[in-house]
Amino acid sequence: MKPAHRIEFFRRLQADNPEPKSELNYATPFELLVAVVLSAQATDKSVNLATAKLFPKANTPKAILKLGEEKLTEYIKTIGLFRTKAKNVIALCQMLIDQHDGEVPRTREALQALPGVGRKTANVVLNVAFGEPTMAVDTHIFRVGNRTGLAPGKDVLAVEMKLEKRVPDEFRLHAHHWLILHGRYVCVARKPRCGTCVVNDLCGFKDKIEEA
Repeated sequence: MKPAHRIEFFRRLQADNPEPKSELNYATPFELLVAVVLSAQATDKSVNLATAKLFPKANTPKAILKLGEEKLTEYIKTIGLFRTKAKNVIALCQMLIDQHDGEVPRTREALQALPGVGRKTANVVLNVAFGEPTMAVDTHIFRVGNRTGLAPGKDVLAVEMKLEKRVPDEFRLHAHHWLILHGRYVCVARKPRCGTCVVNDLCGFKDKIEEA
């Protein structure tokens, strides 16, 4: 995709959704961190249903530690991999208290040192909670990056690195949200909705489905 086309690509996504937001419900950086950890291999909807019950009872590291792993498991048992996630959240809370005075750290390195936090999770927290222009590449962004020709790569890190180089500066803060939402609702995996896509003519996908 040519540089001029990349600018127009994001300009149109911006016009379609000027202020994109995470679809996870949260009120603090800590709530966001927990929600993103829980969202691995799970839908935002399922996480929101669980945290709507959990956060009113426990939404700080100390409160979740007081709750304990067994009770935490009860709150999140409708989410995939809930037992592993419960262990990680408990360990994460302990580490936040021991090493960060109970606060969510603001560097990728410190975030990735937390149990259950990988590069994508760290990038989401840095972007959404702290306003850093990071690229949190999930399956949706990986697909959109490769399918459109915007940022082709053999794995998520390769796509992230391409996006870091290719997303115009004025669009970097919200780029990953635009791409996630585009992949989630328009450029879907099986039958992309090319007929209603605002960047259809800029996309390099050869097998476009033109029906609206």
